[in-house]
Amino acid sequence: MHHANPDAPLVADGTPFPDEGRHRGRKPLPKPPTDRRHEGADIAAVLDAYFTEPSAAPSELAEAFHDLYVPIQPNDHIAAAAGRADAERVRATGRWLVRHATDRCAVTVGLAMLATLWDDDDHALIKTIGLLSHHFAPLAVRALERRLWCGGSEALLWLAERVTGWGRVYVVESLCKHGPSTARSWMLRRACDGDYLNRYFAGHVATAAHLHEAITAASPDSELVDHTGLLLTTMADSAGMGVTLDAYPPAAAVLEAHCAHTGQLEPSVDRFVTAAQLATYLRQPAQGRIPWPQDEREGLLAGYLSLLEREDWRNVARSGLSAGDERVAWLAGRLGLRALTDEI
Repeated sequence: MHHANPDAPLVADGTPFPDEGRHRGRKPLPKPPTDRRHEGADIAAVLDAYFTEPSAAPSELAEAFHDLYVPIQPNDHIAAAAGRADAERVRATGRWLVRHATDRCAVTVGLAMLATLWDDDDHALIKTIGLLSHHFAPLAVRALERRLWCGGSEALLWLAERVTGWGRVYVVESLCKHGPSTARSWMLRRACDGDYLNRYFAGHVATAAHLHEAITAASPDSELVDHTGLLLTTMADSAGMGVTLDAYPPAAAVLEAHCAHTGQLEPSVDRFVTAAQLATYLRQPAQGRIPWPQDEREGLLAGYLSLLEREDWRNVARSGLSAGDERVAWLAGRLGLRALTDEI
């Protein structure tokens, strides 16, 4: 699947996995222990028994975890079991399970071992299994974080370009915490892909990548301006999930700069929708910890409305209406843009 389109995410995150039938039909379904501190202890016991037997082969673990609850997040018990054994044997076992196991439970345990002990030869293996990101990204990201100084940061960026949904949340949040300066350009231009789950990290991206500094510069490129709009509209609708625009200290300055720079670009339906979404947000009373003077909010609203009412912007909005773009019709109605609402 990756070779068919090497620069894009896998279709449907690679699901269904080949073992889907076995996992969907499991009865009873393994459940985590009541005391979550014991989660992974039974897996560690299996690994301890395996590593105490020098002649045991990795293939003996291929079916050993199917009936156990296997956490997809880093786990202290599994990491401790890997740390108690010979490091090279742990790596060899982890590699075999990730490459050859046909059950996701065994692959997950193998990846957990590599997330604890791995070397530079494992970069490609960890990146590749990380493409199945909803299930394997948490451990793949942890593994790459442990080697940021020797290719891990480049691998995280490579993976970030090729994952969606929850996988993107795991990778982008890691870049916000650990990403080097080389990741800043990507974060400012490509971190959000429009998915609903972007709400978890949009505010973190704005802060970690110093969005305020970038968008208030004299001549930001159009990709930066458009992605800033996506970050702002995402944060405006992030209540209960992530940092909201009302709670983002430089929001007013960033909105003002975004509006000014957007006005210098060619209008498009997507830019019209972004400006209309932000105007709709600015019409609402502030609800965050950061004080927003009403006159400041009204000034920002006026700036976006002046864009939306320009003839060239109305023309692209009309093209969106004629193409059946429901976003344009809904937003024009909410904002009372008569030149457009009369045409709906």
